[in-house]
Amino acid sequence: MGASDYRLINMVNEKTRLAGSNKMELLLFSLGGRETFGINVFKVREVCELMPITATPNMPVGVAGIVSLRGAILPVIDLAPSLGFTMPSAPGKLIITEFSSHTQGFLVGDVDRIVRVDWEEVRAPQTMLAATGSHVTALTELPDGRLVSILDVEQILAEVMGEEPVPTLDALDADGRSVFFADDSALARKKIVQVLEGLKLPFQQAHNGREALEKLTALAAQAEAEKRPLRDTLGLVLVDAEMPEMDGYVLTRSLKSDARFTGIPVVMHSSLSSVANKKLGQQVGVDAYVAKFKPEELGDCIARMLRG
Repeated sequence: MGASDYRLINMVNEKTRLAGSNKMELLLFSLGGRETFGINVFKVREVCELMPITATPNMPVGVAGIVSLRGAILPVIDLAPSLGFTMPSAPGKLIITEFSSHTQGFLVGDVDRIVRVDWEEVRAPQTMLAATGSHVTALTELPDGRLVSILDVEQILAEVMGEEPVPTLDALDADGRSVFFADDSALARKKIVQVLEGLKLPFQQAHNGREALEKLTALAAQAEAEKRPLRDTLGLVLVDAEMPEMDGYVLTRSLKSDARFTGIPVVMHSSLSSVANKKLGQQVGVDAYVAKFKPEELGDCIARMLRG
């Protein structure tokens, strides 16, 4: 991996134009075996050579220890056992990641390079074979035929470090309006459902942006046929930023350009919580931005949007 690739990682916030074009960049790496894994560059802060890892008592399974990086103490998650492999990652590199309001290192075998892929070429794992099961949020194929497993790092982080509990929420009177949400992560969908059920709100869901657009377009067509505004029955659309086939930015822009969705707020619920990502969301018309996984903040935002 050359110096130019490292500069790309460190300048990730300057590359937000990719998200609005339905493309993303993946950092490819291995765990010492033949399988290739990928993580969205937007979640990567930097790549480091392996440094001394200090083991501490009572560490969760999967945490190799902690490291000191420029004055910050970070947990290091060994990805191999976290993914269910019997052998630990072949020592090589540390990928320092930042997402869901957490910063941590991932211990991996080797880092390959950065590749640009089109979200349309990214597929959900249920349509292809994935050895690592629920830890893989999507898969894509490289021009050389290699299959890349894109990891659900939010799921891995929650399993290793624990999940924030969903607080008790007050029921919300939304005048019969429902919430529609789209997210490719099983963990995120579970969290969103817990919040919506706590608010006593009806909801519909989709697993990626293209499926969401198809379902929402069908709802709009039904409302047109019944000669009523869609906003009378659909109160809010909640979208993830990263989704196979169509990302949340392109989905939002499509909805905001369709007059049938006028008056229906779009909230982006994403682990990509940098200022740059929030600004990009604003550029495509997102009405609010909530970082994953903060159930109380999500509930408050949904309530505020539905109350107008």
